[in-house]
Amino acid sequence: MHERLNNGIKFCFIGNILFLAFSIVCFIFYKTYVEKSVLSGILEFLAYALEFSGFAAFIFGDWLISSSVRFRNIMKLCLTLYIILEAVMMFLEINAGKFEFYKPYSRLLAIVHSSISGFVCLSFLQLDNDRKKLETLIIVCIAIMFAGMLGNILGIRIYFSILVNAVAYSILFYSVARLIRNEDIEVDCHGDRATVAEYKSTFIDD
Repeated sequence: MHERLNNGIKFCFIGNILFLAFSIVCFIFYKTYVEKSVLSGILEFLAYALEFSGFAAFIFGDWLISSSVRFRNIMKLCLTLYIILEAVMMFLEINAGKFEFYKPYSRLLAIVHSSISGFVCLSFLQLDNDRKKLETLIIVCIAIMFAGMLGNILGIRIYFSILVNAVAYSILFYSVARLIRNEDIEVDCHGDRATVAEYKSTFIDD
């Protein structure tokens, strides 16, 4: 069953790489936008393609992780809610001109986005809360996410925060896969033949 977990992490990593590409395309789109131009049309289509592909990979990875890992209900819930949040954010960003309430340069929006993302990342402590390597990894990733708020100070739209999040979560999923492979963390999975000790999180008690 660990193979299912590994595949879930892999698809989540791929999803965030596609989100990173989405953010870069958005950057080029807004820098070169000309109404009804061929280039702008191609970039918009590419942005949608990357967005939908990224979510397909991320959702599939989330399902594989949630269906393979024992306990960690808070982590599973947070990851699913995070995917929904990013879906809403990316949809609004690429259709920003259609919604007057959406403020892509809002400082509050950038702060809320980074704060929620940081909490979701923090929930990954539930994987194995006693491992210093995992704790260090999560601290680094949260620091990267909060750096995403700097984009607002520099006058960059919220896609900068999405881009920074994609970098942070790519690092997180890639590194978690390495920690599991190197047996630096232990994750209880459904179907394990070994006797599984009762799991109890000191971060959040399920």
